[in-house]
This record gives sequence, structure tokens and C-alpha cells, in this order.
Amino acid sequence: MLLLLLNLAVTAYLTGVIWTVQLVHYPGFALVPAAGFPAFHQAHLKRMGWVVMAPMVAELLLAGAWAWQARTGPAYGALALVGFIWAVTFGVSVPLHRQLAGGWSYAAVYGLVRTNWLRTLAWTLRLGLLGWVLLHLLP
Repeated sequence: MLLLLLNLAVTAYLTGVIWTVQLVHYPGFALVPAAGFPAFHQAHLKRMGWVVMAPMVAELLLAGAWAWQARTGPAYGALALVGFIWAVTFGVSVPLHRQLAGGWSYAAVYGLVRTNWLRTLAWTLRLGLLGWVLLHLLP
């Protein structure tokens, strides 16, 4: 039960962060003047790294531990969603951020906005799945 609650807590945090990124941060990139964009983007990456990297690593470890302990379909599904999130993060989002390191790019900014929906929906599904499992375990 503790692993489930820890999974739920870190996923709830990351789900809130990703919805903020999806609805506020990434669309806001389009409002930054091109001349100031490289400095803005570098500051964004540095600050967001503190906000997301440790929780993402914790989520991966907790999801693996819960799947190992529970050995159930929901636990494996929750772990698969974390794997999907990591694949999209490092296969899609990070390369788009690398493009933006050189300066503002319409294709990269709007690519982030469009493709980040994959992570937003995956984290939302994971949170829903964990909540559903928890509700079914309560008396």
C-alpha cells in the first residue's frame, strides 16, 4: 500500500507540473522575443530540471518497485506509462529543446506544444489508474 501511495503522490505532482507546462509554459515560448529567446530558454531548462528530474527518477523507481511487488496488470500498466513518458521525453521533447537552444524556432516551439500532449495524457492516465487502484483497495 505504501508503494502505491508514494506512486500516487509523485505522479500527482508530475501531472500538475505537466498540465502547467502544456497550458502555460510551452505556449508562452511563442511570446518571447527572438533576441532574448536563447537566454530565456536556457533559464527555463535549468529551472525546470530542478522541478522535474528528481521526481521523474523517483517515479520510475517507485513504478518499478510497485510492479515488482504487486505483479498485477494495473502495476505493469502504470510502469508502461512511465516508460512511454520517458521515451517521449528523451526521444521527442529533448531533441526539440536542443533545437531551441540555438534560438527561437516556430517548428520546435509548436512541435513541443503538440507532442507534449502525449506526456500530458500519459501522466493523466497514470494518475487515474493509480487512483482507481487505490479506490478499489479501500474498504
